[in-house]
Parts: sequence; C-alpha cells; structure tokens
Amino acid sequence: MEIVTDTSIIIAVLTSAAEKDRLVDITRDSRIIAPASVHWEIGNAFSSLLKRRLITPPEIAEALEGYEDIPIRFVDVDLSASLQIAAELSVYAYDAYLIACARQHNAPLLTLDHGLARAAKRIGVQVLEVT
Repeated sequence: MEIVTDTSIIIAVLTSAAEKDRLVDITRDSRIIAPASVHWEIGNAFSSLLKRRLITPPEIAEALEGYEDIPIRFVDVDLSASLQIAAELSVYAYDAYLIACARQHNAPLLTLDHGLARAAKRIGVQVLEVT
C-alpha cells in the first residue's frame, strides 16, 4: 500500500517525538510517497526549530542522516489541480499539494496536522489516524 506523508510525520520520526513508534508501525510494509515540495519543507521545519533554539546544528546533521535513510518516493503533483483544491478548501498550496498527491495516487494521507487532516477529509481523502 502507498501512504502519502507530510512534513510533520517525517520531523516527528527524525526528532524521536512521542508518536515515532506509532508512525513507524503505521508505515511498516508500505511505500511512502510525498509531493516533491515536502523535501524543501523539511529544511524549513529544521530552520524553524533552529531559530527557536529547539535543535542544534549537530542534531540537524544527525537527523538529516536519518532522513536520507527513509525510503520516500517524491512525486510531482498537478499544479492546476492543487490550486483548485486550495481554492475549494481555502488552504495553502503546500497543503493542497499533499491532498492532490493523495487523490492522484488513491492513497491515504498520514499527517499530525489536524487542520490538514480535516481539509483532506472534507474532500474525500482518507486520513490515517495517529492514536
């Protein structure tokens, strides 16, 4: 099974957040896909953590080594379809890319972002719950 993942999931795994073990269980034996934009969002998330002094450069370097080991297949999504989703749901394009990716690949979305999960469900995308 394919699962679309967002940045919140990857960061949670890389920083050993409380949800890490559950996320690893959910994705075990699945193929993880994500819009290509997620790769750059990882950098943005780490720079935000660094700016708030929640992580150090050596910790980022270690996390990025782990990131390289995660078998994520980055895919292109249709920009026009994504922007239609953004307009329909009143969400940012980055969230629309994830929803479009899930629709395009008929795959569930895995996210810790409750707003994204609600928006995806409103448009009929299956969301995997992290409990």
